Amino acid sequence: MSLTPSNMMPLGTKAPDFALPDAVSGRTLSLADVRGERATVVMFICNHCPYVKHVNAELVRLANDYRDRGVGFVAISANDADEYPDDAPDKMKQVAAEQGYPFPYLYDETQSVAKAYDAACTPDFYVFDADLKCAYRGQLDDSRPGNDEPVTGADLRAALDAILDGEIVPEDMQTPSQGCNIKWKAA
Repeated sequence: MSLTPSNMMPLGTKAPDFALPDAVSGRTLSLADVRGERATVVMFICNHCPYVKHVNAELVRLANDYRDRGVGFVAISANDADEYPDDAPDKMKQVAAEQGYPFPYLYDETQSVAKAYDAACTPDFYVFDADLKCAYRGQLDDSRPGNDEPVTGADLRAALDAILDGEIVPEDMQTPSQGCNIKWKAA
């Protein structure tokens, strides 16, 4: 495990499109399928990362709190499942059921979507406005495993509230996420 920060996609970047299999339903879903009317949250997560395990319950609360307000949520795992079998699609389906994920959990086997988003770590969060332009990228909150800060989702919630209120999320409010590096396939 290597503590890795987000790369911080430039604000205003159009959300890269994708079509990936959902580990839960088996259906291939695109950005259009998961897009919210008012905002869309794209999360890069995985099963085995202690940083993701630390925030899983809050990810579920967040999606449940905001999806009825026009916010779409999707989680994507891009880890090399050959080297990290706990992150394989069958295990993704199991974790999604155990956690009660109210959002699709997609598998990026080629890692092309993670590269298009310039994702670096798990968890890595991107919020796009109604026009699918990047309005926030950064951390969920200040909590990390072992730092005794409560998991509240405060940063991501503040960003979503601003977007839903028609406001711009201030640059100084956008702190990089931190977590395990994405497990890239050997070149």
